[in-house]
Amino acid sequence: MGWARMNFEHEFAGGLIRATCVEAIGTITVSNPDRKNAVTATMWRAIPQAVRRLTDEARAHVIVLRGAGADFSAGADIREFDTMRKDSETAVVYEALNSRAFEAIRHCRVPTIAAIRGICYGGGFGLAAACDLRIAEQGARFSVPAVRLGIAYPADAVQDIVNALGAQMAKVTLFTGAPMSSDKMVAAGFLLEEIEAGAFDGEVSALAHAIAANAPIALHASKLAIRAVIEQDGDLLREAEVIGAETFDSADYAEGRTAFAERRKPRFTGK
Repeated sequence: MGWARMNFEHEFAGGLIRATCVEAIGTITVSNPDRKNAVTATMWRAIPQAVRRLTDEARAHVIVLRGAGADFSAGADIREFDTMRKDSETAVVYEALNSRAFEAIRHCRVPTIAAIRGICYGGGFGLAAACDLRIAEQGARFSVPAVRLGIAYPADAVQDIVNALGAQMAKVTLFTGAPMSSDKMVAAGFLLEEIEAGAFDGEVSALAHAIAANAPIALHASKLAIRAVIEQDGDLLREAEVIGAETFDSADYAEGRTAFAERRKPRFTGK
């Protein structure tokens, strides 16, 4: 079976997190629309599982992260805070779930795209910041209101926010907790672009297809090299160099050269 025809669908956290894959494009949908896609502890736990299944089993070349319905995500479900985040002891356990979800997206071997519409707040903002690319529908709203609740935002997630927003915008976002418009997020470089509502799904799909059409090993090497630069990690850079060197012996490189000579689209297999 060729990858172009392989379909995959799996539900996690009782259907609140859904993973699908069609034509090598994986999608993780945060599906709690009655709560503006607020993320419960069970959902935080499911996100790394969904990422793993899409990369290892479904062989996705790219993963799109989105919310069901009108919103991306309102962030961590505040109804759980009285029990699961009531003090430092419980918060450490709860935030470990947050951290593993952010890390799963940050370290995902394939490129990730946050497709953002409506509200993108708190932990939802953190999930978007952990993605490689972010596109928003016009009218999307962004905020990290942790300080307004009297709590600090998880420290490891702050690195994603600083990398995605730049230091000064990260500071004003975290210091004020104030809502920000999508055009301000475009200006800061947090968003690749903001798209009018009628064209949003088409633009997300076009970007995902443009990435998925490329050679998986080359994509993996490129993503590792970029991470190495951002994180100033010499070991990661060497790993990226090794994988990059392997591309020259890959079947995909031979296919890429042949397709170029024959003036057709390459059919990459990830080998």
